[in-house]
Amino acid sequence: MRKLTLTLAAAGIAALTIGTLHAQQGGPPQLPGAMDVSRAQSGTYTADARHTLVGWRVNHFGFNDYFGIFGNVTGKLTIDPAAPQSAKVEISIPVAEVTTANSGLTDHLIRAGRDGGKPDFFGPNAAPATFVSTSVQPNGTNARISGDLTLNGVTKPVVIEAQFTGAGNAMMPPNKLTLGFEGTTTIKRSDFGITLAVPMVSDEVELDITVAFEKD
Repeated sequence: MRKLTLTLAAAGIAALTIGTLHAQQGGPPQLPGAMDVSRAQSGTYTADARHTLVGWRVNHFGFNDYFGIFGNVTGKLTIDPAAPQSAKVEISIPVAEVTTANSGLTDHLIRAGRDGGKPDFFGPNAAPATFVSTSVQPNGTNARISGDLTLNGVTKPVVIEAQFTGAGNAMMPPNKLTLGFEGTTTIKRSDFGITLAVPMVSDEVELDITVAFEKD
């Protein structure tokens, strides 16, 4: 009981301290990022691999959807807020580092082919997927980004519906100006030679992209 009483007392003191700080500061601290295009600056930006993800989603046997993610995404953005249609973006996605909620499925996705044959999915030494933009059509804070996606040695045109989500100086070192974007697109994995279990596992793969770019 003594331990519980001390814990509750400590929690109450912490809450009181936070409340006092908020009152002194005139309310909760402001987020460093905001959907304010005027904060953006011209220049070249590098993708923050710690906070950039590409999620994928497929339908499994008509029962439900299953999803996973690719992390450690790298890339570059060159942009002039006064001429967003001239923006250029290049992204590299290490598909061999795919993450799922099940170790068995993850192992299957990066498993080598049997007897030296073609892997069922990516295989253990898959080259990173790359996306290189070819045109940008802005519409307010949204944009349609056309480009070439290279996956599994095959290159196909892809269109990403993108949205500007925030800009500002990051709080943590190196305290760089950061731009945030989200995007969606749908591809057919069979276009890239990944055909196992189609259509039981959907050919269509929904991609959900969230990326933070730090100014160089």
